[in-house]
Amino acid sequence: MSTIRIRPSLGVLAALLAIPAATAAQAPTATTAAPTAAEADAFVADAEKQLAAVSVPNNRINWVNATYITDDTDALAAADNARLTELQVKLANEAARFATVKSLSYDTRRKLDLLRGGIVLPAADRPGAADELAMLTTRMASGYGKGRGTLDGKPINGSDIEAAMGTSRDPAKLQEMWTSWHDNVGAPMRADYQRMSVLANEGAKGLGYADTGAMWRSGYDMPPEQFAALTDRIWGEVKPLYLALHTYVRWKLNEKYGDAVQPRTGPIRADLLGNMWAQEWGNIYDVVAPKGAGDLGYDVGELLKARQYDPVRMVKQGEAFYSSLGFAPLPESFWQRSQIVKPADREVICHASAWDLDNADDIRIKMCTKVNGDDFTTIHHELGHNYYQRAYKAQPFLYKNGANDGFHEAIGDTIALSITPDYLVNIGLLNRAQVPGPDKDIGLLLRQAMDKVAFLPFGLLIDKWRWQVFSGQIAPGGYQAGWDALRLQYQGVKPPVARDETKFDPGAKYHVPAGVPYTRYFLARVLQFQFYEAACRQAGWKGPLHRCSFYDNKEVGRRLNAMLAMGQSKPWPDALQTFTGSREMSGKALIAYFAPLKTWLDQQNKGKPQGW
Repeated sequence: MSTIRIRPSLGVLAALLAIPAATAAQAPTATTAAPTAAEADAFVADAEKQLAAVSVPNNRINWVNATYITDDTDALAAADNARLTELQVKLANEAARFATVKSLSYDTRRKLDLLRGGIVLPAADRPGAADELAMLTTRMASGYGKGRGTLDGKPINGSDIEAAMGTSRDPAKLQEMWTSWHDNVGAPMRADYQRMSVLANEGAKGLGYADTGAMWRSGYDMPPEQFAALTDRIWGEVKPLYLALHTYVRWKLNEKYGDAVQPRTGPIRADLLGNMWAQEWGNIYDVVAPKGAGDLGYDVGELLKARQYDPVRMVKQGEAFYSSLGFAPLPESFWQRSQIVKPADREVICHASAWDLDNADDIRIKMCTKVNGDDFTTIHHELGHNYYQRAYKAQPFLYKNGANDGFHEAIGDTIALSITPDYLVNIGLLNRAQVPGPDKDIGLLLRQAMDKVAFLPFGLLIDKWRWQVFSGQIAPGGYQAGWDALRLQYQGVKPPVARDETKFDPGAKYHVPAGVPYTRYFLARVLQFQFYEAACRQAGWKGPLHRCSFYDNKEVGRRLNAMLAMGQSKPWPDALQTFTGSREMSGKALIAYFAPLKTWLDQQNKGKPQGW
C-alpha cells in the first residue's frame, strides 16, 4: 500500500486530499472590506503558484530522507516540512475569507475548499507550532523506518520480519516477532503521538473543524457525518462475508495448532495470521486450503524464480501491463531514480510507496522488492499511482490528485486483480497446461479473499481509532485499550500476549506514526471491484468474474485514462460514473465476485459458532 502524489511518505506534509463539506464552520478572519470574486480568483492563482514552487524541493528532501535516513536528513525534512505546513496553514486561513463571496466560479470555489480542508495534520497559526509538529512526525516516521524486532533473540528489520511472519508456522517464534516489533517500535512513540494529536487538533479547530478526524471525514464531497455513515453502510454490506471467512479460518487454525494456541471459539490470535498486523491472511493459505481444490497448481513467487525474474524485471513486467492498455512507457528517469531494492549500506523506509516529485514526469517508486508473489502484486499496485499521477499532470496544481484518496489506491489494485491465470499465460509465466480448472475456483477465490476480504475491517478500524482519539472519545490514558477494543469489535482478533497502557500498538503500523489517513484503503478495496467489474464488462468477458483479465485491451485503457485524467477536478461520483456508469460507491461488486466462495464457506461452517 502507498500514499500519493507530492508527499508520499511523511504524513506531516499536508497532502491536498480533502474537500470540506459546505456545512463546516468557517475560520474567522478579520478584514476591512468584503472580498470580491476577482480577488478570490487572484488569490487561488497565486496560492497554486506558491504551492507548486515549494512542492518540488520539498518532495526531493523527503525522498532523500525516506531513502537515506540519518539525523541530518531527518533535520532537513523536519525543517522543510514545517515551512510547507506554515504556508499551507496561512493559505487555508486566507481561503476562509472568501467563503461567503457570491458568484464564485466552480473552479475557484472548489480550489478554495481544497486549500482550506486539505491539510492532513494542520499546525496552529502561531510561532513554533509547525516546527514542533514536523519534528514529532518526522521523528516517529524515522523511528518506524529504523525499527527492529527480534527472531530467535537476534535483531531483524521491518522488511525481513514481515517476510518471516508470513512463512513461519512456529507459534513461539511468531509470538516473539509480533511482541518484539510492537514493543520496540510502537511503545516508544506513544508520548510523541499524544503531543502530535494535541497540536493537529489545535490546527484543525483553527480552521473551523471540530477536530482533526472531522476534518479528514470532510474530504469526500459530502458532510463528515454522511461520509462516516457511508463507510458503515458499506461495512454492513460486506460484513457477512468477513464473518464467514473468519469462522472458517479460526477452525482451520484450531485444527493445526490445537486449543492451547487457538481456541475453537472467540477471537483469532493475531500473530497466527501470516501478517504482522493481521491485516491480510494470504500467507497462511496453505493452512486453510480446501482439500482437493486447494492446490492451485502454481505459486507466482516460484514461477518468477523459475523464469529468473529479478526485482527490476518484475517492475518491467508491471509496466508492460499498463503498456498493453495503451499507456505510454515510464520515463527513463523512473528507472534511474526509483528505489527498487533495499540498499545494503543505509537505513531506508521500506514501506512501498509511489512518488511524483515534480508534478509532471519525475515519477518513481520506493520499495525493498523481493522476488515473491506479494511484491509482484505490490508493483502493479504502486505503478497504478504513477500512471494516475501522469494522467492528471496537465490539471492545475490543486487538481493533481485522485478523485478521492480511495481512487488513488484502487487503480493499481484493479490492475492487480487481473493477475489471473490467463494473464500469467499471456506473459509466459504459466503454461496453458498449468492453468487450474473450474474445480479450483474455490481455491482461487479463497486465496484472494484471504487478502481482499480479510483486510476490510482492518482498513476501517485504523481511522475509527484515530477519529476517536482526535475527538477525545479515546483518552490518552486509554490508547491501547481503545485499540484492542476496536480490533476485537471489527476484526475479531486479539494480541498473543497481554497488553497494557505502557504499550502503543497502533504505532507499530506505518500509517499511524506517518500520519497517513487509512480509510482510503478501505474505500480502495471496495472501489477496485467496481472498477474491475466495469473493465471486464467493457472487455466483453463472459466467464467467471474472478477469472477475467483485461490485459491488452486498449478500449479499457482508453476509458480508464479518461477517468484518471480528471484528477480531482470534479466530485468523485462524477469520476466513478465516467468509468463504471454508476455514481454509488458500494460493496455489491465485491460481494458478486466472491459469491461462489460465500456459498461454499456457509456449507463448511455449518454447525460451527460464528462471531466472537
